[in-house]
Amino acid sequence: MYARSSTIRGNPECLDAGIAYVRDKVMPAVGQMDGCVGLSMLVDRESGRCITTTAWADSEALRRSADAIRVLRLKAAEIMQGESEVDEWEIAVLHRMHGTHDGACVRLIWSRADPARMDEMVDAFRMSMIPRIEELPGFCSVSVMLDRANGRAATTVTYDDRDEMNRAQEQGMALRMDFHRQMGMEATEVAEFELVLAHLRVPETV
Repeated sequence: MYARSSTIRGNPECLDAGIAYVRDKVMPAVGQMDGCVGLSMLVDRESGRCITTTAWADSEALRRSADAIRVLRLKAAEIMQGESEVDEWEIAVLHRMHGTHDGACVRLIWSRADPARMDEMVDAFRMSMIPRIEELPGFCSVSVMLDRANGRAATTVTYDDRDEMNRAQEQGMALRMDFHRQMGMEATEVAEFELVLAHLRVPETV
């Protein structure tokens, strides 16, 4: 499975209009595209940054959707008064403890790794990290997306609400640092978001 993330760094005052556009226009349009298996949207209301991710059954579906998604992305950027950037990923890990509800929040970790060790990293994450992440307060789900060619990974951990995410911060950081040390990885950014849309039909990989 594959994903395309569209990041817009917009005007915080325009975020609600952007969320409404993605919910009412983008999501129905994307849902009708061949091979689409869902959409999610993360927002940081203070900075105005939002990340909308569409998930696809295979690389061909991802490729076929590019032109139509580009038009929708440009309109979203216009509404939110910001510039957009695009990343394409392989969905390597997806594990859900339970579904999300209003108020769910996400901690997103971007990292770099040796491209030659990507498969080793994914196997180790499934075997050693997921059982420990499941013990974090308020844990809902975790995903790992890869840009194999450039040695990049994006790990998303979803929590029931912001209070639980804050409670899990120190424990989660210790897990992350330990895993990165074992795998020779480096975290390049950690950010927190509100999960405002989560309509994913991506099957579990664990």
